[in-house]
Amino acid sequence: MQFSKRLDLFGEEVFASLNKRRLALEAEGRTIYNLSVGTPDFHPYDHVVLALIDSARNPDNWKYSLGDLPELKQAVCAYYKRRFGVEDITPEMVTSCTGTQEGMGQLALALLDPGDTALVPDPCYPVFAGGVKIAGGECVYYPLAAEHDFRPYVAGIDPAVADRAKYMVVSLPANPVGSVATPELYDEIIAFAREHDLLIVHDNAYSDIVYDGPRGGSFLARPGALEVGVEFFSLSKSFNVTGARVSFLVGRPDVVAAFAKLRGQTDFGMFYPIQRATIAALEGPLDEVEHQRHLYQERRDALCDGLERIGWERPNAHGTMFVWAKLPGGRTDSLAFCEELMERAGVVVTPGASFGPHGEGYVRMALVLPPEGLRAAVDAIEAAGIR
Repeated sequence: MQFSKRLDLFGEEVFASLNKRRLALEAEGRTIYNLSVGTPDFHPYDHVVLALIDSARNPDNWKYSLGDLPELKQAVCAYYKRRFGVEDITPEMVTSCTGTQEGMGQLALALLDPGDTALVPDPCYPVFAGGVKIAGGECVYYPLAAEHDFRPYVAGIDPAVADRAKYMVVSLPANPVGSVATPELYDEIIAFAREHDLLIVHDNAYSDIVYDGPRGGSFLARPGALEVGVEFFSLSKSFNVTGARVSFLVGRPDVVAAFAKLRGQTDFGMFYPIQRATIAALEGPLDEVEHQRHLYQERRDALCDGLERIGWERPNAHGTMFVWAKLPGGRTDSLAFCEELMERAGVVVTPGASFGPHGEGYVRMALVLPPEGLRAAVDAIEAAGIR
């Protein structure tokens, strides 16, 4: 069988080999602290679960949905006004997708022809670049560097590259680097998009996991954003429903319509009970979401304080459920360090190099254990003498 040359664009899966070794160590009876995968250990909220159960009892809700319920789109519009203060979102500016991971790949197919250019942050969540490659586009990285607090620095992007780019991916709060936006930064990005006639595609998966101050917001709340951009809005991390794959593309109607047209060729729509559960989440109370944000901050503090105490450079961790840690002791190979950390301390993390060229020299750690578990992981690192 001759498979598509498209598969040659992607390297071997580093996570599979690390996970295989983790399972072997657990089988040996080793204590393992798995901080590699960003799946929340918090539970979905009761009112969301009950809405899904109630809807699933109706046999009619097991048919093809073939699209979004009008109530669902209206719930997203109302949520954007209530939560983010964006009053201009209308139903034609909203469409669902089966998770932002899937949506980002589908959007690339809707926007790019072979040879077209897209600007992608480096480091970044892998599908940002993967979607461009699958569409046959040229992926040009712009760095998220320590000297700019791991934020986009548009003044450093080659104007000629920006002129030929069709879109630019922005992700704030940023996975994996943990940086957050400021209103001024969003305004710079909007002005940059206008100057170079490119679309901004903003990933807003972690708006409810921002530390050391007020809650996060939406790119679309800034003046002019709706003219130059769209935003992926996900329920996964705020409402702990990662497996349900609930996300929306929100923003410029022409882009939303193009995305929905392409998605409609391969997708029969979101399962009705999931749509009803989503409505319950969007219309329900948000006090639990806010409480969870503070719980994540306690975890962030436990891990970052502990790593700093044992001699590591304090990680960058201002938002998301991750911390971005520089390799200690002058090490430079993130994959080799991950293997060392797992073998010697039983702590499993993700190599920074898997997120792009500028990720080398760092690791990503997920805040998926309670504070005491994270402190125990730090103690294991200290006991192993890794500093």
